[in-house]
Amino acid sequence: MKCCLTLCGNDIFEQSESRVEVKTVLPSRFDGKNFLVSWNRNGEAIFHLPCWQRLLKSKPTTNYKKLGAKRSRLNSLELVTKQEKSLIREAKKTAEFFDSAEQIKKEASRVAGWLLSAKHCVVFTGAGISTAAGIGDYRGKSGKWTEMDHEQVSDKIEQIFDVQGPSPSERCHPEKEPHKAGDEDQEDRGDEGVDYEELRPTFTHEALCRLVDLDLVKHVVSQNGDGLHGLSGISKEHLSELHGNVFIEKCEKCHHRYERTFYVMDDTGSQYFEDIEDYGKSEVKKPRHAKRCDTCGLSHRTGRKCEQKGCKGFLKDTIINFGDNLEEEILNRAFEHAQQCDLMICLGSTLTVTPANELVEVIQKTGRLVICNRQKTDYDDDCLPKFDGIPEAAGCRVYGDCDTFIREILKNVIGDERLKSWEGDRPQRIVSYEKNRCQKHSD
Repeated sequence: MKCCLTLCGNDIFEQSESRVEVKTVLPSRFDGKNFLVSWNRNGEAIFHLPCWQRLLKSKPTTNYKKLGAKRSRLNSLELVTKQEKSLIREAKKTAEFFDSAEQIKKEASRVAGWLLSAKHCVVFTGAGISTAAGIGDYRGKSGKWTEMDHEQVSDKIEQIFDVQGPSPSERCHPEKEPHKAGDEDQEDRGDEGVDYEELRPTFTHEALCRLVDLDLVKHVVSQNGDGLHGLSGISKEHLSELHGNVFIEKCEKCHHRYERTFYVMDDTGSQYFEDIEDYGKSEVKKPRHAKRCDTCGLSHRTGRKCEQKGCKGFLKDTIINFGDNLEEEILNRAFEHAQQCDLMICLGSTLTVTPANELVEVIQKTGRLVICNRQKTDYDDDCLPKFDGIPEAAGCRVYGDCDTFIREILKNVIGDERLKSWEGDRPQRIVSYEKNRCQKHSD
């Protein structure tokens, strides 16, 4: 891969060089001529870390004559056009950072040492550990919320470039309309279009299960509702799923919980209430069992009833939507482990969602904090030494893919040969996963 800064253009060596990947919003008519960055047609670009840092320091100007004189000097990045600066600002919001392979190996060796000596290690996971399984994240350069933000700024970019772009009806993101009957098949696995029953644990999921089995990780706290931690083999006693699980439903009446092999949610009921809220009408037929939730405005009912003798209460999913309160028992258990924790490893999360991120604030007072994520977080500085001159009190901040980082940690813990042997057993684990997932469900 080559650096997209035109004044560089050199290869990026992943083994020894850190890099940055970004995505911006390009105007509808963009030729890319006379720009500092060789933007790809989809708005993406990749840079050496130092090249990206220099690019961020450039200042916008409308004095093109002055800019031409400056640009004639080799490696001059002092000035950029106002138009390109607007693209750089949007790109900055999406920046994903990747440490060199050498740096990741070095940090993984340190963390493995801490893990082996820790009394109570807790791992905190977010959407970033499931992207390799096929689930999109939220704040990555191609994340769900990033794409929504880009849609909102596209008109502004057109104006800055003084381009008469296509009308809203002609754009590739037309104005949404209420869902029509028959659309349920496309929506029956949530708004990400993910078939959860087809997902299988990633290397990170499996490695964490291995570390739990070795009694090195005492508890896993997750913001993910995909059920992959449980499928990997982590028991309920070692797992707190703060935002629920798409394979678990519970009774409204007696609160008995059911762990299923199939996706339990009824997305049609939620889509009906979402359409009513957004458009005042819906062409989706409201299911008879659907009931609007007072806190999130959607429907949690799954369409099934409790199987406990004499109950027959409606079952509802356990997913926490925006506005819903977290289940108190699960949240309290997570905090209890955080308070005992002397090493917390955060994987694949920007740590922005409350109250889940408050667990990180608990560990700051008593133990080491390790964060591995592609994007920056508000807690990055807390991974630095807490006291001047005492590096032993430091944590660790790694930028990159969780699978890469965790593989290096596991290799340091169990050794290269045992790691290769364990990786070779993946086909047998896949067979077990298949048995615990129903491919299709007719209810």
